[in-house]
Amino acid sequence: LQELVGKLASTGTPLVAGGAVLVGGYYAVNNTIYTVDAGHMAIKYHRLSGISATTYREGVHFRLPWLERPIVFDVKARPHTMTSLTGSKDLQMVNISLRTLCKPDAAKLPEIYRTLGPDYDEKVLPSIVNEVLKSVVAQYNASQLILQRELVSGMIRQRLTQRAADFNILLDDVAITHLNFSPEYEKAVEQKQVAQQQAERARFTVLKALEEKKRTIINAEGESQSAQMIGAAMTSNPGFIELRRIQAAKDIATLLSKSANRLVLSTDSLLLNLMSGGPTQLDAEYASTATKKK
Repeated sequence: LQELVGKLASTGTPLVAGGAVLVGGYYAVNNTIYTVDAGHMAIKYHRLSGISATTYREGVHFRLPWLERPIVFDVKARPHTMTSLTGSKDLQMVNISLRTLCKPDAAKLPEIYRTLGPDYDEKVLPSIVNEVLKSVVAQYNASQLILQRELVSGMIRQRLTQRAADFNILLDDVAITHLNFSPEYEKAVEQKQVAQQQAERARFTVLKALEEKKRTIINAEGESQSAQMIGAAMTSNPGFIELRRIQAAKDIATLLSKSANRLVLSTDSLLLNLMSGGPTQLDAEYASTATKKK
């Protein structure tokens, strides 16, 4: 037993030493090397000097064990959507949603960590977004917010970019995603649209009636002038009546020629008696009827 213990003591010391070396090597490698992933940047915190002003991009970097600690920031643009209830210039309540793409200023990471910490966006964006939205929306009426949405969005972006720059935050994009009004205002807008449509319909009806009146007057004046011209022509030229008879007979013959039935009409039926040169049978019947009435 003593011999076994002696052998273990003689061989165990090198094993313990080797294990200690392996453990120490693993600790040294694990605590002196760190990796910064793509889209991230790092700064170092030194226990003696504090936050270092140097920033480190993606890749493998070294640090002093226990004395230095890496702090990694995500510098990719990240979306944030915030909603604010504010009032317009005409005292209408507006529920507006804003979407932003923000990222930290890579050159100011030590200052951001020192003043705000790693969750800088959650601390800063809600307050400045509400501030900017309330100040910009208050300059426009509710109708202008809808009709001039692009202008309002541009002004919000300009002011929000300036406010975020005070906290070393960069904004890549700012857009209005949702714009909603109170139910009372939406109902009033709908009623206004209906009233405008009814007014336009009534205006069209009035204009149509005026045009019909003008057309009736013009037709009456035309018929009056036509009757005067026909009377003057009949007085100055008796052959005018015969010419009108010929035209009427031509029209009747044209209509009957297009019919599938075959008809044989006399000159009296066609209102035309060119051979006799005198009044037609229909003229005689009309004269007889007029005499009987008298």
